[in-house]
Amino acid sequence: MNLLFRLITLCISYIFERRKIAPLDISELHFRVWPTDLDANIHMNNGRYLSIMDLGRLDLIVRMGIMKTVLKEKWMPVLSAATIRYRLPLHPFQKFSLQSRVIWWDEKWFYMEQRFIVSGGKTDGAVAPIAFVKGSFYRKRQRRTVPTSELMSLMGLTDADTPAQPSYIASWQTAENDMRDLTKEAL
Repeated sequence: MNLLFRLITLCISYIFERRKIAPLDISELHFRVWPTDLDANIHMNNGRYLSIMDLGRLDLIVRMGIMKTVLKEKWMPVLSAATIRYRLPLHPFQKFSLQSRVIWWDEKWFYMEQRFIVSGGKTDGAVAPIAFVKGSFYRKRQRRTVPTSELMSLMGLTDADTPAQPSYIASWQTAENDMRDLTKEAL
């Protein structure tokens, strides 16, 4: 409910603007910090960033042209991991953009980068937070993840189109796997 109006606005924009992007292009959405986004420190709540990032990933799915298949097949978008680095605060009524892009994939997961960019003021163009997320789609009927090769073919890509894995993603993967192993031990 907390992003309902932003979601409705985004969905209406798809009716009027049918701009597609290539799978490795950047999706950019523009927002403003509203009073309902604030925490007790009078800047954007850290949890709100994660919620707004959902809208950025939705925009990627729509603009890459795979939304119809996702809906038809009843695939559920799922995240396995997310990490965010808060760098600069976003203040009340400040404008910002959210840039989302796929940066790499393996046989099961897509790795995405999402940046909040300050619009206007002394820090115009600066990255406020930056986040990395690991996600895929889940087939409810078969109870398994949709292979990235299947999604790549929907977008007109082949294995040869897979970009080189950035070193920071490899490091993050290692840390994320260590964290996953910690939760296995706790059971």
